[in-house]
Parts: sequence; structure tokens; C-alpha cells
Amino acid sequence: ATVGLAYAHEALERRVRPLAEQIDCTFVEKCDVGSDEEIAALFERAGNELGHIDILVHAVAYARREDLTGAFSATSREGFHTAMDISVYSLVAISREALPHMDSGGSILTVTYYGGEKVAANYNVMGVAKAALESATRYLASELGPQGIKVNAISAGPIRTLSAAGVSGFKEVYNAFSSVAPLRQNIEVDDVGQAAVWLSSNMSRNTTGHVLFVDGGFSTLAGPTATESESG
Repeated sequence: ATVGLAYAHEALERRVRPLAEQIDCTFVEKCDVGSDEEIAALFERAGNELGHIDILVHAVAYARREDLTGAFSATSREGFHTAMDISVYSLVAISREALPHMDSGGSILTVTYYGGEKVAANYNVMGVAKAALESATRYLASELGPQGIKVNAISAGPIRTLSAAGVSGFKEVYNAFSSVAPLRQNIEVDDVGQAAVWLSSNMSRNTTGHVLFVDGGFSTLAGPTATESESG
């Protein structure tokens, strides 16, 4: 595939540029998804330089750090709007701009987390945003399906990422995960990548509007389970 990458600001550019070099990606552009003008400019350049778009990956989420600690009820109005705008509306906005370049069908992917379905400690407003993101995925899937475009979400278990570092208590959740998840192992970045490849390919040509869990079976549990040796 010919890959194009976008970043929000200079601090993230320092992380994106080395990745682009590793995969020989020459299309690397700045785009603040809070700006309709920047989104439109990004896809105009993508259309001119890349042509047809087969796969669109939405891997964007943001909430203010103070809204990821303490009481959820303390979330400010501004903080709530910011989380919903950057983490949810951005999927709608970039999908809309990508459509003219996906006239032969394609696949749109986003990234969610189980905290959008169940309460996750300190996930707070981001959990509400992920619930909205999953709903947006279904609505887009219904609307874009007749055009041959699949829209799906991947819900991964805890992975050490830049975003995860902003969630209070993440380290404790990550360290305990492999002792609770049915497959008894942590989730790797490649696990998510391989799931994304499947959802992007014709192997999943009749899968849309779906949240695919890549979490070692954690989401199947009602609560912690004891092993045979532990239960005696």
C-alpha cells in the first residue's frame, strides 16, 4: 500500500516522521481535526498526490488531562465538548472529506476501548466519547454501505501508547491484565495491526458496523475468574 500520514502538531510530528521513514512514506501532513478547513486541505492534497483512497484509518482521541482524573461529574462543559469534537466528530468529518476519493468502495477504521461499553477506572469523559464513537461507526456503516464502504472499529485491550499514558492508573491495569484475560497475555501493537489488515481487506468484505475486540477475551468476562488451582 501507499501510505499517507497526518499529525496534529509539532510534538506529534517528532513521532510520526521516524515511522514515515521506516515505511518509505513521503506523504506526511499536519492536520488539526478540530478545523474543517485543515481537514479539507488535507484531503485535497491526498487526492492530488495519492489519488484513490482504499483505506482510511481514524486513530484520533483527546481529552484534557484533568478530565481523566477525579470524578466524572466534575467534567467541565468545555472539556466535554473538546473530547467529543476531537475523538468523535473528527471521524464524521474526515469520512465526509474522504468520500469523493473512495468512489470504488473501501474501508474506514477507527479505534475504541471497552470503557465505551462498561465503566473503566479514570476513563471518565473518554468512555462517553468512545460510546459515541461506536455509535457513529454504526451510523456511518449504514449510510456508506451502499457505496461499498465498510466502517468498523477495533477495541483493543490495554497497550502502552502515548494516549494510554494520559489515563491515571493505566500502569496498574496493564500489569494486572494478563492474569485476568482468558488468554492470559497482554495485547501487542501487532495484534491490533493484524486485525486492521483483516478489516481493511476483502477477507472481511461483509463485515461492517462492527466493533472487533482484540483483548484476549477480556470483554467476555462478567468479572475476575479464579483458576482451577486458585479455587482449590
